[in-house]
Amino acid sequence: MSAHIEIIYSDENLIIVNKPPGISVHGSLDPHKEKKGEQESTLVDFLLDAFPEVKTVGDDPEHRPGIVHRLDKNTSGVMVVARNQAAFLALKTLFQTRQVEKTYWAIVCGRVKNKEGIISYAIGRSVNNPLKRGAVQGSNRIRGAREAVTLYSVLKLSDQYSLVELKPKTGRMHQIRVHMKTIGHPIACDSLYGGKNVCCPEGCSRQLLHASSLSFSYPEGRRFTFEAELPQDFALAEKQLF
Repeated sequence: MSAHIEIIYSDENLIIVNKPPGISVHGSLDPHKEKKGEQESTLVDFLLDAFPEVKTVGDDPEHRPGIVHRLDKNTSGVMVVARNQAAFLALKTLFQTRQVEKTYWAIVCGRVKNKEGIISYAIGRSVNNPLKRGAVQGSNRIRGAREAVTLYSVLKLSDQYSLVELKPKTGRMHQIRVHMKTIGHPIACDSLYGGKNVCCPEGCSRQLLHASSLSFSYPEGRRFTFEAELPQDFALAEKQLF
């Protein structure tokens, strides 16, 4: 494993990690994409090495042992992993019933006009590009759209960028990336949703999105809040831009 993965916390039930950008949570579930010589180290590889007991945990332990939720490959930040099956089932229920508070930081293109707001466009799979998600808006052709809600607040502004804090209340794939693009402020360097000419600070090569904290109660009656420090590229971009 080339990148360092920080263990923020662990006990008999939980493992909390700070996932670096550039590392997938798990390998491709499509065997045709896992051709010899193309496999990359994943968070799961690290977990199996450091915590071998997670091997049998989860709803698909062969591919996603211990994984309760995921972050995109190029999104950094805090993740919770279940260390046993009872913890996995409990944590999965907390996520499904929206009892986990997730907070992200992002650097986005342009100056966000309103200091805070709610984005509530439903999200589904794009008919024109199955690899992308899209918001139900205008003439967009979207399949299987489901409710999606993201709260945002502006932390800092510069001439061409905004630093925003985001709290997704639902857990749709690429939700924050789609929602920010939909309101005209794609995440910096996110070429998938912002296009090939998306704004991108010098020296950055991935979408500047970071899962800064997770908060939940498990076991019941005990409230946990875990925070992950900004990775170097994000911290440098923030310092240069604001």
